[in-house]
Amino acid sequence: MAGGYMGKILFVNLSTGEIKEETPEESLYRNFLGGYGIGARILYNRQKGGVDPLGPDNTLGLVTGPLTGTPAIVGTRYVAVAKSPITGGWGDANSGGDFGPHLKFAGYDAVFFNGIADKPVYLFIDNGKAELRDASHLWGKDTYETEDLLRTELGKDTYVSCIGPPGEKLALISCIITKRGAAAGRSGLGAVMGSKKLKAVAVKGNMAVPMADKARAEQLRREHISDLQKTQPGMPSFLENFRTYGTAGMADRSAHSGDTPVKNWGGIGIIDLPDVSGLKGDLAIANKAGNEACWHCPIACQASLKEGTGEYKYPAGTRRVEYETQGSFGALCLNTDTESLNMLNHLCNSYGLDTISAGCVIAFAIECYENGLITKADTDGIELTWGNHRAMVAMTEKIARREGFGDILADGVKVAAEKIGKGAKKYAVHIGGQELGMHDPKLVGFMGNFAAARFQMDATPGRHTAGFGPEGFRGHITNAAGLCLFGSMGAPGGKNYMLEMMNAVTGWGCTMEDLLKAGERIANIRHCFNLREGINPLNWKVHGRIIGEPPQKEGPLDGVTADLIPQVYWCLGALDWDRVTTKPSRNKLLELGLDDIAEELWPPEAMPRFGPP
Repeated sequence: MAGGYMGKILFVNLSTGEIKEETPEESLYRNFLGGYGIGARILYNRQKGGVDPLGPDNTLGLVTGPLTGTPAIVGTRYVAVAKSPITGGWGDANSGGDFGPHLKFAGYDAVFFNGIADKPVYLFIDNGKAELRDASHLWGKDTYETEDLLRTELGKDTYVSCIGPPGEKLALISCIITKRGAAAGRSGLGAVMGSKKLKAVAVKGNMAVPMADKARAEQLRREHISDLQKTQPGMPSFLENFRTYGTAGMADRSAHSGDTPVKNWGGIGIIDLPDVSGLKGDLAIANKAGNEACWHCPIACQASLKEGTGEYKYPAGTRRVEYETQGSFGALCLNTDTESLNMLNHLCNSYGLDTISAGCVIAFAIECYENGLITKADTDGIELTWGNHRAMVAMTEKIARREGFGDILADGVKVAAEKIGKGAKKYAVHIGGQELGMHDPKLVGFMGNFAAARFQMDATPGRHTAGFGPEGFRGHITNAAGLCLFGSMGAPGGKNYMLEMMNAVTGWGCTMEDLLKAGERIANIRHCFNLREGINPLNWKVHGRIIGEPPQKEGPLDGVTADLIPQVYWCLGALDWDRVTTKPSRNKLLELGLDDIAEELWPPEAMPRFGPP
């Protein structure tokens, strides 16, 4: 077995209580690396199309990568995978913290669950031994309480990923939380976990991750850290900037540049939100208690806050907000009250809600309220107006508990618009049911040349961290390898730390072309999962506000319409995917070693015929 892998994967049937351990062929690791690469291959092989995302036949996986738990400076990640209850297609969500490395230290590269337990349970893995335990005493607890209780019961050297009450109640915008705020946030996978009555996974172990050349890996770590500390005249180093602000240092500027969507994607920052001082990075860190890091990460871009002393009494240890939360609960809702953003971030982390989707559904509800589609009688007396941070906090509490009007919003904007009716769909900004990340694709400079295409065409739509087309392959490598996007093996000077670290750890001696081919293979199998579910992303409607149809008439995006169709069709050609069905060509699938999928998508009767019959 190659270095970087424990060589074992756990399969848990929650309906029967059976726990099986498997040792995969090395080809699975080499072809799909880890994370959602291995996740997609296993789900495609073992799960039929058309299963109910919240039923027993949907499989939930928690999957690490080969660089998770190694000297790679950001080798901290794991990916949750399942069929998404939001889109009905492929779902994945990426998280940092300490859980991913310690899942490997406990002996496993991944754990997969199917079935539904007859009562709440959690899985405990202790140095290669796994058992299901009763979680009745944890059901109804928030994520902070759940983690604290399990670490008290099992030991402080135990690490936990869990859901809160929204996941238990199958809220589609719920997520999986570890380390009091490290969220596997997207795709509604908290609801999948809740549907299985799986409250938590707790891991403990001290097994070493095998490495082909540990000394070389440690040397690369030292070199990479040194590079990240380098500065340019008048500029802080990458390490210094991220350690100070995380991603919270740009929300004020982004709201005015056209990068951050404003007023439910329908506003213009410099006009609708002229005062962005409450979104400044210095205010985001004003109540900071100290920095925190994911497992062995030298960047330590996380921060915890002191107890709130103003109107909002969030507890000490609350995570500092990050950019996406500032965008969704801030600019998108015309809210610039810093302390309310801290409180909203605390509520989402403690309950287990995706902050992007939660902020988006609040913005949607505000626009419905402002336009008379809903009233105080509908909203339990809460006055949902632009910038009303008190109303936002109150409604987020209701969403988390699925109480009153919060029950309508807890499944996201698509479902809420269907329930409200009265033309509410025109205010529901989503693609395929998934709310979008907080970067406007009309401002192409930040997100690359195919910003609009990625929102529509990635297997998980609306994903601001994804890429579509060949430029997305490297991102798939990063995610599958178990790396964080921030500082993920890139540094001044152009040294390819990802490739060098991969070879030092695995011993494969691969080239960048080999890794990019793996990234392409991963892109194709995630997409083919959706095709099997009957999803052609060309049929996903893209709200006009996302691409500028009609274009804004003022501000930095004045007159700008994203060239979505040219972007999409150029990428389809570059990928060798059909421009109508989006099916990868048979030759492409065979080239990638996806022979079984080639036979499914292109059976003999579907192949073009030439000459007389």
